[in-house]
Order: sequence, then structure tokens, then C-alpha cells
Amino acid sequence: MTFKETQKVLEDFVDDVVRAAKSNLRKKKASGKLQRSVKGQAKVNPNSFEMTFEMEPYGAYVDAGVDGKKTKYGKRKAGLPTYSFKSKMPPPKALDKWVVRKGLKGIRDQQGRFVKRQSLTFLIARSIFQKGLEPTYFFTDAFEAAYKKLPKQFIDKYELDIDNFLKFTLE
Repeated sequence: MTFKETQKVLEDFVDDVVRAAKSNLRKKKASGKLQRSVKGQAKVNPNSFEMTFEMEPYGAYVDAGVDGKKTKYGKRKAGLPTYSFKSKMPPPKALDKWVVRKGLKGIRDQQGRFVKRQSLTFLIARSIFQKGLEPTYFFTDAFEAAYKKLPKQFIDKYELDIDNFLKFTLE
């Protein structure tokens, strides 16, 4: 027995989640690497079905946020894990490309002295360590919105597949 209608509804669900998550990320003005990495797949087996979603590993931190040493963002939505900086701050070197991409060159301090990019990346890393990263819920919101529409569609299509199966077996 093939569940063509069920497969289609699940594929549409996965496509809706991926499309909405990418749209949510488009608003963030980042490199686009995370946005390009968001993918999903639906598969219907004879006794079960599965959906998988993939993205860059750091996408979980962008979605759920990270508590800083001083700033806490509280309980996360939809049972997301609470990540936090404990004793190590993010490596400043990891922020170097981001600083260049954002065009943060020629920064001056309060006395008007030029601040080197190396110092700037350290200051940004320290700020992230102290304040953390606010949750964006780019994926969580997309999943929840698509999930609210899913039950009715899924039941209707699954019922259609069962009806087709019964007609086939009774004929």
C-alpha cells in the first residue's frame, strides 16, 4: 500500500517549514550560510512516517539563543534547550570574517584612536559572552505555524489513502 496523499501532505509540511525558516532568516542580515543550509525531507514507510530537518550545527544556538554570563533569556519556547556560556567566551577569531563582512573597519575609540580589528573582535566576543545571543526562533516559529495547519490536512489525506486502499482490496 502506498500513501501517496499522506506523503504529499508531509512533503508540503516540510516545504512550508523550510520556506518559512529561510524567510525568517532573510530578515537577520547575515551571511546567508545558515539560510542556505536549511533543508528537510519527509518519508512515509508502511508502518510509520518520518520527517528530518537539517541545518548548520550553529543553527540550534541561533534559534534557541544562548544565555550570557550576565544576561539570561529565561525559559525557551516549545521546550527548546537552554544554552549558556559558562566559562569560555566565543573565540574572537571566529568573528573576524563577520567583522569584515559588516564593514566594521576604521572604528575609533572614545579618545579618537584607531581600534585594530583584532581588538574589535575580542570586544565583540566578550560582549557576546556577557550578554549572550537572544533567541530568534526562526525555525521554531516556522515549525509551529506549519504544525497548526497539519492535523486537519493530514487526517483528510490519510483517510483518502485508506479509502483508496479499501476500494482496491474490496474490488
